[in-house]
Amino acid sequence: MLEFKNLKLSFGDKEVLKGVDLNVNKGDVVTFIGPSGTGKTTILKCVNYLVEPNEGNMHLADMSVDFKKINKKEILSLRRKTAMVFQQFNLFKNKTVVENVMDAQIVVHNKSKSEAYEKSMELLDKVGMCDKENEYPSKLSGGQQQRVSIARALAVNPEIVLFDEPTSALDPELVNDVLSVIEKVAKTGVTILLVTHEMDFARKISNKVVFMENGYVVEEGSPEQIFEKSLNERTKQFLSKFYLKEAVSAK
Repeated sequence: MLEFKNLKLSFGDKEVLKGVDLNVNKGDVVTFIGPSGTGKTTILKCVNYLVEPNEGNMHLADMSVDFKKINKKEILSLRRKTAMVFQQFNLFKNKTVVENVMDAQIVVHNKSKSEAYEKSMELLDKVGMCDKENEYPSKLSGGQQQRVSIARALAVNPEIVLFDEPTSALDPELVNDVLSVIEKVAKTGVTILLVTHEMDFARKISNKVVFMENGYVVEEGSPEQIFEKSLNERTKQFLSKFYLKEAVSAK
């Protein structure tokens, strides 16, 4: 379904990805965890070419690309096979909720307005936002905006949905609503790559967890292996500190 080989990316003199190999099967929910600045979000952006890898090969669905030789046609094809849900929602402020969900269907996939509207309302209903179809983003809470963003991502029938810390910009009381929607999306069988600091959610939703640090994949495995049976000292150290913070904040 998705495979990286020797993925490398630098911003100037700073190496962000230092030779990442990764395999994802169709229907997998793969969660990336690790300290901030370790390349987790960058991997997601490589999948739809929002950043330009220096080298490496990627296989996605029925296509393969060499990042040293990638062309405009291949970039467009990658982006048509993927959809991304961003931290900051990235909705069009001058479009209503339903127009935001309809936009890519019409512009990129050449659907008629009636087809796009029908599909959009179906998806807005699934994320609990159909009653807000004519509202503008400025009238919505952060959690509501993120649910619209998820509907918009699903509207283009992507091979993979990329979630980049989808709850990091939300007030704590809104987080669970968005996580519940993501869990419903996962149950549809769509392939998901997720970056999150919500460790309990990562353990619950994933069938593979990838721990990254300093541009490398340090360890990958099932949630049980990573969270309960890791043999890697750095993974265990990271998780112990994370749960220590959770325990302190809960007091």
